[in-house]
Amino acid sequence: MVSFQRTQVATLCERLTEPPSRIIALFGPRQTGKTTVVRQALRQINSKSRYFAVDEPDPSTPRVPFDTAEATFPVLQQRDTAWLVRNWEESRFEAEQSGGFVLVLDEIQKIPNWSETVKGLWDADRARGCPLHVVILGSAPLLMQRGMSESLAGRYESIRVTHWSFDEMSSAFDFDLVRYLYFGGYPGAAPLVRDQDRWRSYIIGSLIEPNIERDILAMQRVDKPALLKQLFELSAAYSGQILSYTKMLGQLHDAGNTTTLARYLDLLSNAGLITGLPKYAVSASSRRASSPKLNVLNTALMTAEAGYTFEEAQADRTFWGRLVESAVGAHLFNSATDNIRLHYWRDGSQEVDFVLQRGTHTIAIEVKSGLNTKSMRGMAEFVQRFSPSRSLLVGEDGVPLDEFLSVPAPYWFEEV
Repeated sequence: MVSFQRTQVATLCERLTEPPSRIIALFGPRQTGKTTVVRQALRQINSKSRYFAVDEPDPSTPRVPFDTAEATFPVLQQRDTAWLVRNWEESRFEAEQSGGFVLVLDEIQKIPNWSETVKGLWDADRARGCPLHVVILGSAPLLMQRGMSESLAGRYESIRVTHWSFDEMSSAFDFDLVRYLYFGGYPGAAPLVRDQDRWRSYIIGSLIEPNIERDILAMQRVDKPALLKQLFELSAAYSGQILSYTKMLGQLHDAGNTTTLARYLDLLSNAGLITGLPKYAVSASSRRASSPKLNVLNTALMTAEAGYTFEEAQADRTFWGRLVESAVGAHLFNSATDNIRLHYWRDGSQEVDFVLQRGTHTIAIEVKSGLNTKSMRGMAEFVQRFSPSRSLLVGEDGVPLDEFLSVPAPYWFEEV
């Protein structure tokens, strides 16, 4: 693992060796290695740098005690825009003195009004030709993107850091396909797989709960936080299946209405947890009105919530089949570029697992785990009705699953 580097490291190194023309923004789900990517890149370039984690204590910040009889320990003051300005100006000075410098701000979205402050500081640097590179990171992609689009339009370039693929987990941790399907793509959890109870506790306590409670509830207005958690649990249980919002309402306590559920599902998707894929349809209104196909974005979220051991999961043919399908859906979603859309298709009893769309080209994908006897009638009907650019069978009698999970979604458009 020490020598393994994701492709984003090389990309970041290239950006940091160019004259600073845009802020570099790395965003993606919690525990996908954004900080590691930055630290590895900083070790490979010649420029000096400063790294600040906004959510960690600042030893230079004065400590303020609680004013209560019960509390005797100090509390660190929250970092704010004044802290941001001070450290930016110090880095600006270093850059002008040495001819180049890199300022890294991790979890920057936790500073109130950060984007407006960064805009003013960045514009001032450009006006004076300051050779300061600025890298910002965040594990709340929706909030980061909102701040950047509102205040930093045209001033940043993003580098997307997604969940780890099978190819990456295999190279870094020697995962075989079966272990990747069950244990998923969280690098921090990989050393714990020999102790399944410890691994499950880590996934739930260190990844799922902080992702919901810190990255969503603390950053977004959520009127029903208990409902958000219930929706995550329900979606993980139904990953790989189409579930209407009406049926969700029937299984959730105090669910409100379908609009609330749709919004909460979007929040879970933007946090890198679970997404609801829309139905493929020519009409945009039909897509919006469709029931979502639920899909975890990392299979560890599905297996940890299910409570199955590694051996029990493989023994349950239905569960393992849905796990395989969920792994394919997660891989397609995580590896798709901005111009690729991921859907499913169903009409009555006819269904296609996934449909990739890029411009006028579509690719129909059916997953066969080897543990089921899926009919291909849905694929035949889709081909006859929509004439896709190509159709793929993944798994038995088709593209081997390990090969399919080793190439990104854009690969399948190369020959269409």
